Amino acid sequence: MNASPTERRMLRVMDHIHANPAGDLSLDELAEVAAMSRFHFHRVFRALTGETCAQAVRRIRLHLAASQLMRSGGEVDAVARNVGYTDRDSFDRAFRAQYGMTPVRFRDLGQPLPLIQNHRGTIQMYPVDIRDLPERQLVGLPHTGAYYRISEAFSRVDTIVAARGLYPRLDGMFACFYDDVSSVPEAELNSFAAFALLPGTPVPEGLESRTQPAGPHAVLTFKGPYANLPSAYDYLFGQWLVGSGRDLADAPSFEHYLNTPMNTAPEDLMTEICLPLKPA
Repeated sequence: MNASPTERRMLRVMDHIHANPAGDLSLDELAEVAAMSRFHFHRVFRALTGETCAQAVRRIRLHLAASQLMRSGGEVDAVARNVGYTDRDSFDRAFRAQYGMTPVRFRDLGQPLPLIQNHRGTIQMYPVDIRDLPERQLVGLPHTGAYYRISEAFSRVDTIVAARGLYPRLDGMFACFYDDVSSVPEAELNSFAAFALLPGTPVPEGLESRTQPAGPHAVLTFKGPYANLPSAYDYLFGQWLVGSGRDLADAPSFEHYLNTPMNTAPEDLMTEICLPLKPA
């Protein structure tokens, strides 16, 4: 079976990490190697490999360092620099966490290396269909900080909408999440809590307006508590995307909430995860 375009992109990234352990292996650089939007790259990578980009970079760097120590019995400072560690203390701590001993002791003992680590668990399947979604005008407020606290922004948006009597002009509740929780500090995560407005509705003062582009989207329908959404993302960006043969558009995914915790039990909450696609 031939590799899908998405798999080939991830393989290209892994090859790049192995070939350039001392180079720039930031999320932005690896997304460029994959020729993929950074909006989606981190999720696709994690869904396919079972680890974050940062975890993969650290694991590969340390594996290459361990290989060098075993082959050549090399000087530890030089080996650390060869794999991108400029600080010896940081290298020693990372190596001990990975292999349970210092680099010097590892070199002297000549430990065999585990070449492959399996990071995957069981992946649940979810219904996904491709829809042409219309352009929407979103009005809301940005949120900076932990994603689970976006409810604070929604409360403020809801208060403004209610005060202006805009409920009859709303066309759905949405959230956009722009950053990767594995590579961006929690305090710096950016998201947007919003409602869609019916056409012709003016933007209420105190809220920001953002346009959600029209186009094809993969839409995964999820039923259950919001806390369980990560497993749905793993399926969408991993299993479904690889098998679909579709390419991702350069726009963030978003969540469309079909009901609300205000009057719905957690197990009955309905959420659509919408993933923008390039035209087929």
